[in-house]
Amino acid sequence: MVELGGFHHVKLPVSDVRKSLEWYRRVLRLDVAIEFVEAGVLRGVALRDPAGTVMLALREEPRLAAGLSGFDPVALGVPTLEALRAWADHLDALGERHGKIAEGSVGWLISGLTDPDGIEIRLYTTRQR
Repeated sequence: MVELGGFHHVKLPVSDVRKSLEWYRRVLRLDVAIEFVEAGVLRGVALRDPAGTVMLALREEPRLAAGLSGFDPVALGVPTLEALRAWADHLDALGERHGKIAEGSVGWLISGLTDPDGIEIRLYTTRQR
């Protein structure tokens, strides 16, 4: 039988890997799991959440990052509405702009959170109600 077991990782292009790394660490609380250094220069990183459930990679590709500005390629799962409220509080404490918690097609979400390149990262409950 052919099976899939979820995502291994998602890779996003960024214009400045160091600037984006700082944002993803500070805002989404992701930690560096792997650094990709080429010719002595940091060109990418793989980031993981403290629970080890999410792997997000950032790759320095300015032209591609510009093309994704304003688009929402990633929705990160949050277990409950209460946890989503805690994320809203965290984002507010950091002064990060984001939309209000809204009812989505399945569950609840926070939209409008954008990384330094304008790529939207959504937070979405994984439990429907």
